[in-house]
Amino acid sequence: MPGGGRRTAAGTVAGGVLLALAAATTPALAETHRTEPLPLERLFDNRAVSDDARPGEADFDGAGRSLSAQALAAAGWTPGRRIGLDGARLSWPRSAAGRPDNVRADGQQVRLSGRGDAVSFLVAGVGGTAAGTGTVRYRDGSRSTYTLTAPDWRTGPLSTKAVALPHLNTPDGPVAETARLYAVTVPVARGRAISSVTLPADPGPGSDLHVFAAAVREPAEDWTGSWSAPASGYTAVGPWTDRTLRLVVHTSTGGPRVRIRLANTFARTPARIGHASVAVQGSGAAAAARPVPLRFGGRPGTEIPAGAEAYSDPLGLRVPPDTNLLVSIHLPGTVAEVPVHSRTNQRSFLSAPGSGDRTGDLDGGAFTGSLTTWPLLTGVDTGGGPGSVVTLGDSITDGDKSTVDANRRWPDVLARRLREQSTVPRYGVLNAGISANRVVTDRYPGDGVSTDTGGVSAQHRLDRDVLAATGARTVVVFQGINDVRWGTPAEEVVAGLRAIAERARARGLRVVAATIAPCEGYPGCSAEVEARRTAVNTWLRREGAGVFGAVLDFDAVIRDPARPTRMLPAYDSGDHLHPGDAGLRALAESVDLRTLVP
Repeated sequence: MPGGGRRTAAGTVAGGVLLALAAATTPALAETHRTEPLPLERLFDNRAVSDDARPGEADFDGAGRSLSAQALAAAGWTPGRRIGLDGARLSWPRSAAGRPDNVRADGQQVRLSGRGDAVSFLVAGVGGTAAGTGTVRYRDGSRSTYTLTAPDWRTGPLSTKAVALPHLNTPDGPVAETARLYAVTVPVARGRAISSVTLPADPGPGSDLHVFAAAVREPAEDWTGSWSAPASGYTAVGPWTDRTLRLVVHTSTGGPRVRIRLANTFARTPARIGHASVAVQGSGAAAAARPVPLRFGGRPGTEIPAGAEAYSDPLGLRVPPDTNLLVSIHLPGTVAEVPVHSRTNQRSFLSAPGSGDRTGDLDGGAFTGSLTTWPLLTGVDTGGGPGSVVTLGDSITDGDKSTVDANRRWPDVLARRLREQSTVPRYGVLNAGISANRVVTDRYPGDGVSTDTGGVSAQHRLDRDVLAATGARTVVVFQGINDVRWGTPAEEVVAGLRAIAERARARGLRVVAATIAPCEGYPGCSAEVEARRTAVNTWLRREGAGVFGAVLDFDAVIRDPARPTRMLPAYDSGDHLHPGDAGLRALAESVDLRTLVP
């Protein structure tokens, strides 16, 4: 086996050297094949983590290579640390370096409990991508199956990793090679109480599937997502030293309490938050009333490990719908790079260098700088409510070319329509649009500082930005123009859209798709691009009803009837790709709200 060598009753053979475990029959080995489920840590049979000074204490892959305890600590992944990943809270093993800290999947039964929409595993493949089928057992005696796929820890995609470490250990010492760990979620019967999971069988002699942690992802049933902005890249800033961000966001729904979500997506180092607060906006950076401080696990601040997310504690504050909030975040240290949502069409604020914690300021005098990005903040939730609709898209959904500070993106208009009616539930609307984003390929590679903020592909960010979204009930997919503009064959776009639909449906979401709008006149929108766009739209119109719950014909809404390959001039922002305010309003007003109901 690659992950620690050939398994024997006596120990582990790696590279011809016998690496004996703590005893010839440790509890992990003796109990691996017992019939009753055991806590995962009692099944650990592999040492993946070593101290840089003692690399021989671990052998993750059968060749003596291992993860670096120092690199993990620098990322904030310390023993026993609870790490929020894609809506789940997983615990990094408490094991010290050189001790068993993961299990190689081979049909073991793992005790697990909870009710949710998914089980999340922290995994890595060794010897290549490792995959297999396992079983979920429920307290009522029923079962379901799942497929778990773990990309390789050295060669797997960076765009879907949970964390990347800059070096790994070998028998000769540390080497500068990126190591990866992955958080992978698999669907379960929503709301049914889980008693255990059976891990996949050994995938064979060529690879091993290593599991470090597992947890049930329990949906926040008493919360509705009111606002969101997915991380689209990781950029250099400032540096900012001891400054406060005051970010302006617009609610779709309101409620009697509020919480925020901060995400350190794509990072390799922790993000330190000193204090945070929330207030209704008065004018500019000034609040309408004294900002109310937020807490994290009872503390005024938090540290978010690399790649992870953190929710604030619930705050009893009545938040109005259709209102601008000021979310203030104090960064007490020096920040040179940060995850951002790049295209906001909203002006936010930044306090002067060295100005310290201004999260409690009522006036805006300390906020002498401005921002056109949303760093770190990815969500605002309000208490109660019926749940949310997530709009997955590109720059048109992101609101590019809409009026700045006016909240006229088409998801904003859709949210107002939902609030002003009583026929269907008044869902929140979460905007998961990223400018320049694609269905099939990554624009941003998913790791490291980059000036490209087009995000990883819709398929690669689906779990984080849609399936884990607070209160998600329905997803509207309006994407594909960037794929066909950059040469992706129509059949690949169709396959990507189909895969998104299948994954979302497996989590209990209703999936609605929209046809791709025209772009004649925009640079590069050639006859070949139009042919690919038309092919995707033809498939959506002819076969989409069998894949999606409904198909919205946004192309028909916005095109010029006299020349269907271009946008109607009255709806055009002027660049022939992005609708202006009138066009965005037309898209939102064309949606039959009944199609959004699961």
